[in-house]
Amino acid sequence: MKINDLYTIYKQHPIVCTDTRQITKGCLFFALKGENFNGNEFANKAIEEGASYAIIDEASFAVEGKTIVVNNVLETLQQLANHHRHQFNIPFIGITGSNGKTTSKELVNAVLSQQYKTAFTKGNLNNHIGVPLTLLSIPMDCEMAIIEMGANHIGEIDFLCQIAEPNYGIITNIGTAHIEGFGSKEGVVQTKSEMYRFIKRNNHLLFVNKDDEMLMQLAQNNSTYTYGVNHADCMATMVKEMPRLEIEWNHMTIQSNLYGSYNFYNILLAICVGNYFKVEDHKIKKGIEAYVSSNNRSQIVALKNQEIYLDAYNANPTSMNAAMDSFAGIPSPDKLMILGDMLELGDISQEEHQKIVTKAHHLNIPTLFVGQEFKKTDDHYQFHFFDTNHSVVEWLKNNDISYRKVLIKGSRGIKLEVVADYLIKKGS
Repeated sequence: MKINDLYTIYKQHPIVCTDTRQITKGCLFFALKGENFNGNEFANKAIEEGASYAIIDEASFAVEGKTIVVNNVLETLQQLANHHRHQFNIPFIGITGSNGKTTSKELVNAVLSQQYKTAFTKGNLNNHIGVPLTLLSIPMDCEMAIIEMGANHIGEIDFLCQIAEPNYGIITNIGTAHIEGFGSKEGVVQTKSEMYRFIKRNNHLLFVNKDDEMLMQLAQNNSTYTYGVNHADCMATMVKEMPRLEIEWNHMTIQSNLYGSYNFYNILLAICVGNYFKVEDHKIKKGIEAYVSSNNRSQIVALKNQEIYLDAYNANPTSMNAAMDSFAGIPSPDKLMILGDMLELGDISQEEHQKIVTKAHHLNIPTLFVGQEFKKTDDHYQFHFFDTNHSVVEWLKNNDISYRKVLIKGSRGIKLEVVADYLIKKGS
């Protein structure tokens, strides 16, 4: 079946599902394959659950009048998403980066949605499957689309750009996140900057952090609209970073619900984008001040006698160091850090984890380390090391901690939200 014909069907049934546990009546079920599953095997179940059609690529699973057989389901999903993208003549803003892209995406949406009808990436749907699903969820009356793009190997951002075709591009920063899949820091730079190269090839605009020397260098010869502390198109200053980040912009003080200096540029980016698209100043302020982080990202949990700074969704050397520095700046003697492994660092893992242990010693903050990577380090400082999150919980049950401020930071795979949940339940 040609994409045009499939798109006609999609317009009649504009809800796409890839999981039979989330079937919506009248949806289109795309039978994707993975390493350990074959979606074709679930086509009939999807139809029984209420799907109008199942798109499959193995004819043996066909159900007369209810299945559409294609050469490759994943490729068809991506082509259909790109075809839907072509129906719009609106700003499509692509966001990638090593740190902060999800928070930045949500802040940009919080600002733009004050004045426009927006669509944006929900959750973490930022890969070769998530981006097409995001595109296909965009309603026809949308005025602004914000698409997050993640990558764990070279060429992935360029591929996602070809599907989403952003006409505005953002790289939040370039660090050492997921370096294992890229082979080196140079590989990370090459992949993340694919966004800039796509925008340049198509003569579109970049929003660039003027204070980031690497990004400014990579953005040379591109059309740019910059943000920063000095000499940028959009400028602001940080008033304070803890316990909540405050920014001075355009003779206004903006009080956010985020913490840490590393969120300053995420907020300033949102201000910059809103300013470029002529969102009224008071609406920009309102959007940022109303935004409350979720999904264990830069969340502040206030308890009766304790405050938890929870950032357990992602961790790499750049974000871990920034979180520790900001936490160290809190004027309180009663502090504890619970730090989990930084995953996917490849050959540099032991070195980077050792640096974090040494840093914790120099900051003179009691710290609990969680995960096998931290356990491989040389401990000269008598810190506590744990195999799992549950081991930490057991230790906390047997040790009365009176710390009023607790930083919880680690990669998603370590699941430190389990520790946070225990402390929240105990302190409520």
